[in-house]
Amino acid sequence: QLQLVESGGGLVQPGGSLRLSCTLSGFTFGRTLKYYHSVWFRQAPGKEREGVSYISTSGRTTKYPDSVKGRFTISRDDAKSTVFLQMNSLKPEDSGVYTCAASASPNFDSNVWTNQRNYDSWGQGTQVTVSS
Repeated sequence: QLQLVESGGGLVQPGGSLRLSCTLSGFTFGRTLKYYHSVWFRQAPGKEREGVSYISTSGRTTKYPDSVKGRFTISRDDAKSTVFLQMNSLKPEDSGVYTCAASASPNFDSNVWTNQRNYDSWGQGTQVTVSS
């Protein structure tokens, strides 16, 4: 069973940076990270979970909502089976629990990458707090 483990969260001042990591393990059927569409979601207290970044199986396509575009960058290291989220110019409204998710579905539609039902493997999340 695929497992996802996030790390890198913490407390940072506004304007600061953090890099989150999501390491995948337990691949089956000869799969590697290259078989998976990967995404980062976040959820702030009292708010719905929202997608903040997506990377395709090839790694050539990335997507972001306008709220983080230009500040967040998703990337991955296939050799380490790890997906990263570099977050710069952080704002208090970026605070929340950040969770990575993945899907190897051949029917994955990247046009609806923010739909949580697209993903069948999830991590436990890591807390990010942006505060002075």
